[in-house]
Amino acid sequence: MEKSFQIRITVVLLAVFTAAAAVLASLNFVQETGYQSPTDGVVWVEATGGLAAQRVAAGSAGQHAGLKAGDLMVRANDREVPRWAALAQEMIRTKAYNTITYTIMRDGVRIEVPVILDALDRSFNQGFRLIALVYLGIGLYVLFRRWTAPHSTHFYIFCLVSFVLYSFKSTGKMDGLDQAVYWGNILAESLQPALFLHFALAFADERGRRRPRLMSLVYLPGIFVIGLRLMAIWRWSATELLRHRLDQIGIGYDAAFYVLAAVVLFVSYKMTTAPLRRQQLKWLTRGTIVAVMPFALLYAIPYLFNFAVPDLVTKLAGISLVFLPLTFSWAIVRYRLMDTDLIFKRGVTYTLATASLVGLYFLLVAISAEVVRKRLPNAGAWGVIAAIVITAQLFDPLKRRIQDRVDRVFDRKRYDYRQTLIEFGRGLNSQTDLNALLNAIVDRLPRTLLVTRIAVFLADQQRGGFVLAAGHGLPPSAFDPKLDLGLLDFDQPDAGSHIFLENPQQALHLTEPERRAASLLDLNYYLPCRVQDRAIAVIGLGRTADGDFLSSEDVELLESLASYIGIAIQNARLYASLEEKISEYERLKEFNENIVESINVGILAVDLEDRIDSWNSQMEVMYALPRAEALRQPLSAVFPPGLIEAYERATSESGVHNLYKFRLETRTGEVRTANIAIAPLVSRDFTTVGRIILVDDITDRTELEVQLSQAEKLSSIGLLAAGVAHEVNTPLAVISSYTQMLTKQVRGDDRLSPLLEKITQQTFRASEIVNGLLNFSRTGTTEFRETDLNAIIRDTLTLVEHQFKTSQVQLDATLLPDLPPILGNAGKLQQVFLNLFLNAKDAMTDGGTLRIATEVNGHVSVAISDTGSGISPEHLRRIYDPFFTTKSAPKEGQRRGTGLGLAVTYGIIQEHAGKIHVESQVGEGTTFYLEFPMLRKAAHV
Repeated sequence: MEKSFQIRITVVLLAVFTAAAAVLASLNFVQETGYQSPTDGVVWVEATGGLAAQRVAAGSAGQHAGLKAGDLMVRANDREVPRWAALAQEMIRTKAYNTITYTIMRDGVRIEVPVILDALDRSFNQGFRLIALVYLGIGLYVLFRRWTAPHSTHFYIFCLVSFVLYSFKSTGKMDGLDQAVYWGNILAESLQPALFLHFALAFADERGRRRPRLMSLVYLPGIFVIGLRLMAIWRWSATELLRHRLDQIGIGYDAAFYVLAAVVLFVSYKMTTAPLRRQQLKWLTRGTIVAVMPFALLYAIPYLFNFAVPDLVTKLAGISLVFLPLTFSWAIVRYRLMDTDLIFKRGVTYTLATASLVGLYFLLVAISAEVVRKRLPNAGAWGVIAAIVITAQLFDPLKRRIQDRVDRVFDRKRYDYRQTLIEFGRGLNSQTDLNALLNAIVDRLPRTLLVTRIAVFLADQQRGGFVLAAGHGLPPSAFDPKLDLGLLDFDQPDAGSHIFLENPQQALHLTEPERRAASLLDLNYYLPCRVQDRAIAVIGLGRTADGDFLSSEDVELLESLASYIGIAIQNARLYASLEEKISEYERLKEFNENIVESINVGILAVDLEDRIDSWNSQMEVMYALPRAEALRQPLSAVFPPGLIEAYERATSESGVHNLYKFRLETRTGEVRTANIAIAPLVSRDFTTVGRIILVDDITDRTELEVQLSQAEKLSSIGLLAAGVAHEVNTPLAVISSYTQMLTKQVRGDDRLSPLLEKITQQTFRASEIVNGLLNFSRTGTTEFRETDLNAIIRDTLTLVEHQFKTSQVQLDATLLPDLPPILGNAGKLQQVFLNLFLNAKDAMTDGGTLRIATEVNGHVSVAISDTGSGISPEHLRRIYDPFFTTKSAPKEGQRRGTGLGLAVTYGIIQEHAGKIHVESQVGEGTTFYLEFPMLRKAAHV
């Protein structure tokens, strides 16, 4: 976060300073074009009694007025001028092309000399502004092109300061804008050499051994120069000699730092051993020397020692500094070695040509302006402007001819094409589609080398040899797979770097099939694309569009490019193979996942930290938990504690463990019965990487097993009951008969009559039990017919209506109209509903509500719910067992149970191919669900 904040701050500051510099430079240019600074062409220095003329420029206003070196000026326009500043102010008040009167002392004689002031020639300022734009443009280009490259920000600051140095030109007006321009120029002049030396030290410091504190010392001289400027204003007397000395110090400082930077680069170049860095430093050193030496020898040294040098020479020496940004921009952007050599050579040549043209242009403009000013003094400023325009028009054809010559020498278009081709070859590895790669090759090479035919042959990995894969300018018959391409055998020990066929139609050293193939292809060059000393492809090329053969340089370039193409083709093939394997892997993975998802068993996998890694769709349905919520969750957060305890016991030992008929409570509160298998999950090297858990939901199977067991018990008891009933009925009949006879005989006996009455009642009860057994065991055929369940329920409710009223039981019957009929026996079904209704009444001892509902959901369903006491869980599994009853001690108003009601009901339901299911909560009530197959669908279903 801190680094990104620093980057944003840096970007904002650079943008602000760049915008401010550009705005001030523009305003300065506008002010300079609208303001003419007056000058007399004389160098005045302070002397005793006034200003002494040190040097009078040839052709200047002072020379025309008759001023000579050694003249002493005491007054200007009747104003004393003890300092140069006073004379400068008087010139500004007089303005250019107006007359200023000097009072001169010459050989003790006081004379008045009128001088017509000239306008200061600022034409070379435009050349320096051109250099400033070059600096700024290159700095922005490097910054945007390689923002993250080492030293790129430092280089941009150097370019920005250089832009300020060469574009900020004080007009002498000294208003607010001019003051800002003046001090901006002073600051840039002090900082630019230090920045350049710092950059050279940092760039040459390959391992970063120089510390930041040591680097900061290079800025001390620049700070000292700025301090001298400030002291001259605050403390010292403002004399022309002082200004000249300060300028000499500044120029000497600039030249010293430039030369020192060149020495640093040269020493680093000699000491480095890395080829790429050595190549870069070679061009950096040469470029710096080309830029610095003219400035130091032709500008700085003459200025320091007051040597007389033509102004044109000194200004051209200053312009040579334009090579600094050009040289370092190539190093920062880091072109590859071959490109650096070529670009530098061409760039230097073009820069020299451009500089020569600019110098020649300004020279001609200056000469023409001077001629007009001398020959036609009455023409004024408009005559000078007309001369400049005419010179520019006459110079343009000359400039074009010189530029055309330079272009022809360097064959710029062809060179750029080849540069593009080299970059194309190096960028081929980014292309992973083989067909797109081949199309790019056959499209780029003809346009670059101007050949009419090109072909790419690929090695056939299955049958051997080569096949034509792509081409340009070839006939359709050339793509015949039966074409004999035996001439492309580059894997022989004596195979060269390429094959050249001067005349493909008459290649006598080839076999007849190979000759026919060569004639059909009509290619002159065949170059192998090798990877690990094996040719995996061959590139064939014909002649150029002009019918010429390729040059040796072209062939060398293609041989270098062939290796890149070979690697790219190999990569594309490997990528295609990898994609095929990935597709196969994805297909197998999808196939395995489909198996896991389709199997009717819950499967989940956990890692060594007991976190869920896999959760199939059956687990989603069974456990009512989406996969997205289950994945990466610990087992303890998903499953109940009981299962976690069993899992931990199982995983504490090796091997596979099974939990049979485990009661698993889901998140919705539903209890499921499942067989759970826990096995270690191992990798190919038999390392345990987790556990796999199989959860087989056997809830429905368990219920079926219970029903089957119940049916088997009922069947066995039925056979037993058939025999018992017949054996018991006979003695019961005898006991009942004799008891009734005795009752008649002892009628009126208060002691024996009650006893006999009880014997008779118990005999009838035993008879009822025996009759129930007979009904339970009866296996004879029952007549089934189309039956309406709603009608049977209504008839049964009529039978128990009185009992419900006396027991305060409310009825809530919701019977579906047009209920589909079923195939059944009305009498037996009535017995079923009667048993269930009476059981519900007995369960509601204090009254309650009996709800009866019928519906259709794929079958005919009946739900019978009461609000009674419910059935405890330990009794719920035994309610269909014969003779099991909870009414052995009935409460008042309840009938004593025989334990056969629900058993008989279960048998009748099974006889009707139906299902019975019960749900009960103690204290809340019980619900019986009955299902019967539909005989036919109702009209509204």
